[in-house]
Amino acid sequence: MKIEALTEEEALELANELKQRLDRGEIPNSDLESLNKMVSGLGDQRGTLRLTFAKSLGSIGEEAIPVLCEALKKSSSIIIRRASAKTLNIIGNKKALPNLIEAFETDEDPVVQGSSAGAMATIGEPAIQPLLKILTETQCSAFQIGLINLALGFIGSKSPAAFQSAIQSNNPEIRIAALNALTEQAQSNQNKEVRTLVLNALRDPESEVRAEAATIVGKSMDQEVAADLLHKLLQDNNEQVRKNTALSLMKMESTVSIDVLERAINLESDQEVKNVLIVARDQLTSRRDHI
Repeated sequence: MKIEALTEEEALELANELKQRLDRGEIPNSDLESLNKMVSGLGDQRGTLRLTFAKSLGSIGEEAIPVLCEALKKSSSIIIRRASAKTLNIIGNKKALPNLIEAFETDEDPVVQGSSAGAMATIGEPAIQPLLKILTETQCSAFQIGLINLALGFIGSKSPAAFQSAIQSNNPEIRIAALNALTEQAQSNQNKEVRTLVLNALRDPESEVRAEAATIVGKSMDQEVAADLLHKLLQDNNEQVRKNTALSLMKMESTVSIDVLERAINLESDQEVKNVLIVARDQLTSRRDHI
């Protein structure tokens, strides 16, 4: 990509001109030469100037996407690539999605990856399937997984219904990601459909999904809603599910579960799980006795 660099004086002069236009509520010129100059300005070392260029490109919107995507993909300047991703976040248009996906997967800079994920989160529903696809790829790093979960969580807080199909996916990793994306909605106690989806996941055929669902239930629901379903999981055939369930009963302060935990302790053969059950029982007993 060939973008002529601006001198410090040229960048300052252009930024001042753009700021004045923005202050007057005017949209900057969107011809190719003007767009290229603004993208070049994204590489300036002065943060206040970069912000002015980003706001200007953001106010232009869709017309600026091709130039920004080209910069994100091909610029040798890490500052321009970072700022291009951040500016695409300001615009939030799905036309940038293919390039954001490519940058997220191939750019080695963590800031570019993070800003690309943020832009995809802003785009919303159209980004869900691409993000889930990346999540299941073997080369996806732990850092990228964290960014994807944050992006999906943001989208889930705005559009929970968009995860209906993901939570029924044949891939347990995708079902877990969908559950995590819906955590905030489950906690809000306002979306009954989401809460039903999370509760249904307690009966998922995969233990990893049941374990994750048990944890989310403990964070988001009270004993009247979920205690009975969690009690059944204390006899689950997976140790992690039993641990997470005990911890969730403790977190939701389910004092009605004390006797059930006592029985589970007597039946438990795994000492590590038994220790967790004992801690949960003791904490709940202490809470009951001080009510």
